[in-house]
Amino acid sequence: MERRSFLKITGASAAAVAVSPSLIAETLKADNGALFKAYEKVQLKDKDGNPLKAASLVKEEAYVFNYPHAATPALLVDLATATKKDVKLKADDGTEYVYAGGHGANGTIVAYSAICPHSLTHPQKSMSMFNYVDEKGKTMSYTQGGVMVCTSHLSAFEPKEGGKVVGGPATQGIPAIVLEIDKDDHIWAVAVLGPDKFQDFFSAFKQDHKKEYGRRGAKKLVKTEAMVQELKNFTAEQIIA
Repeated sequence: MERRSFLKITGASAAAVAVSPSLIAETLKADNGALFKAYEKVQLKDKDGNPLKAASLVKEEAYVFNYPHAATPALLVDLATATKKDVKLKADDGTEYVYAGGHGANGTIVAYSAICPHSLTHPQKSMSMFNYVDEKGKTMSYTQGGVMVCTSHLSAFEPKEGGKVVGGPATQGIPAIVLEIDKDDHIWAVAVLGPDKFQDFFSAFKQDHKKEYGRRGAKKLVKTEAMVQELKNFTAEQIIA
């Protein structure tokens, strides 16, 4: 199973302690400011209930699934080219964290929370103003394609650099969903790296969530599996600006 060291704690002796994401059950802030939170280890499955394989992902197609909570959407993309490695990022409160890099044999598979940190815009069944624009695409949110965009206020996020904000009014990036790919090429979601807006999201859409998930259903953690589908099939209308 693919294992990466997502958190390094550096002491006076300069020794590094590698922490496996599946073994962490709480938020950790290391000496170097890294921010990491492990959730349930969840297998990603296709719409027919079969384990999703990394090799089955269509290049630069945006896929949506909910993780770590029942109502929090994330986007999964197999990028055209590999991500950068060990990208240093900073949250609004100054906390620093490090994005190790993409997943899969070529380091191109990424997943990020699909909730804009500026306006909480996110994919919905009726309409999505949060999306991935392929490298050949164009967007008013940024000077080039290959980015995740929120067309509500034209914020853009670079998936090759840990979800770093590169355009628009957002002041911090989107958190990465940490993945594991096992020996059978199956994909698992195991953790979140970086600052999230989950609690703000729950508060802002409380009534909508109550209608769809019941009184407390939206906040429930996804336990064993999460259905993945193409964003273009999930939402009735995609708005790209």
